[in-house]
Amino acid sequence: MPLILSGAADAFNLSDAELTIACGSHNGEPGHVELVGKWLKRIGCTPDDLGCGGHLPYHALSAETLLRQGGSPSRLHDNCSGKHTGFLTLARHLGVPVQGYLKPDHPVQREVMKAMAFMTGFTPAATASGVDGCGIPAYAFPLQALAWSIARFGAPETLPPDYAAAAARLGQAITAAPWYIAGTTRFCTVAMETLKGRLIVKAGAEGVFMAAFPHKKIGVALKIRDGAARAAEVLMAGLIRRIEGIDLTPYPALNELGAPTLRTRTGEPTGLIRLTADAGI
Repeated sequence: MPLILSGAADAFNLSDAELTIACGSHNGEPGHVELVGKWLKRIGCTPDDLGCGGHLPYHALSAETLLRQGGSPSRLHDNCSGKHTGFLTLARHLGVPVQGYLKPDHPVQREVMKAMAFMTGFTPAATASGVDGCGIPAYAFPLQALAWSIARFGAPETLPPDYAAAAARLGQAITAAPWYIAGTTRFCTVAMETLKGRLIVKAGAEGVFMAAFPHKKIGVALKIRDGAARAAEVLMAGLIRRIEGIDLTPYPALNELGAPTLRTRTGEPTGLIRLTADAGI
């Protein structure tokens, strides 16, 4: 949101895809890598300026192709490279050094914390923080505060004019270009491609998920205690069914993610993951 609130998005003419990948945790597929690389060049930065490190693409075929071609993972492949490029863009616009942009007291992170505090209605104590795997400050928030923030995001008319404009623009970008928030076969992308504007959903680490249902004026946040992403996806699919009042059967890709079949390495079905009868969903 600070990209838009500060005027950086307009100053650098950010596209829907760029705004979306700035909100994303992408697969590291070629299209993701290309977009981030071109964006970095446009703001006068290089992959070396990214503080996120790097890893093999989450997308298996992309990872296999990269290795077969003799390549190696770079910082562009990191699932958080889009977010970090957003941080660097904000630093360029503010006219502050890009060095040290991950530190909590850097002007970029102060703007991020300000937006987080406003949207959640909760400012964490200085001790209630850590460091994410990609290096950014990670703040502790009550689950209810996360749900409140995504509910407000999905209903921008409830926000002050500047935040309303930022939330509306981001929401429109994400629903227009959902492939850039995650990627091929990923839950967030599949769900938003399937429901086309009825849902804004984002996965987090350690079994955290958030979703806004703009037409219902509802936001939800969930956290799986053991951090299992597969449980989080099944639960989120159940919430989508309940809140939207729809049967997912006509949507095979999303339906499969909502009740995935477990298979042996030879492809034989051996079980499935599903909500229990007493889940209330």
